Amino acid sequence: MPSRSSAVTPRSDAVTPVPGWTYFCRHRPEECAVDPSEPSTIALTPQAWRTLARVNHQVNAMIRPMTDEEHWGGPDRWDFAEDGYGDCEDYQLVKRQRLVSAGFPRRALRMTAVIDEDGAPHAVMMVRTDRGDFILDNKRNAILPWRKTGYIYLQREGDTGSTWVSLGEAFAAPVATAGR
Repeated sequence: MPSRSSAVTPRSDAVTPVPGWTYFCRHRPEECAVDPSEPSTIALTPQAWRTLARVNHQVNAMIRPMTDEEHWGGPDRWDFAEDGYGDCEDYQLVKRQRLVSAGFPRRALRMTAVIDEDGAPHAVMMVRTDRGDFILDNKRNAILPWRKTGYIYLQREGDTGSTWVSLGEAFAAPVATAGR
């Protein structure tokens, strides 16, 4: 568990959600519904950290990477990786589902669109905590503060789930990793 606080991502104006999210919410509205009375952050206790790490590692190990074109025969489809295959957002949706089942508030688990270290679009899950915002990613098992991922942050789910907010292309410093 991290010993010191990480910065909270900047927040900006409302933006149109990524098309894959709109598709996902149209087909699974219960997964996009956010209770505004839920906390928007979690207390990052040792138990919460262990649960985040366990779920991140388990989901990363159980899903095999496959592009939407290969998997679904089309571009950017967000869905659960029920057949064991998926791309970045599919991993994150499964993680979110499992964390909600474990008692985490959906409102603190934000789908987030970034540009990765290769300059490609990528989706991660941002966990908003009382110690800052942390990233669950299918590219690594380590959970990192958002500023340590090397990504450019474009937008994420807002407080209501149906709206998204711009992150103003916030830049996170690169980190050396040994892979997953």
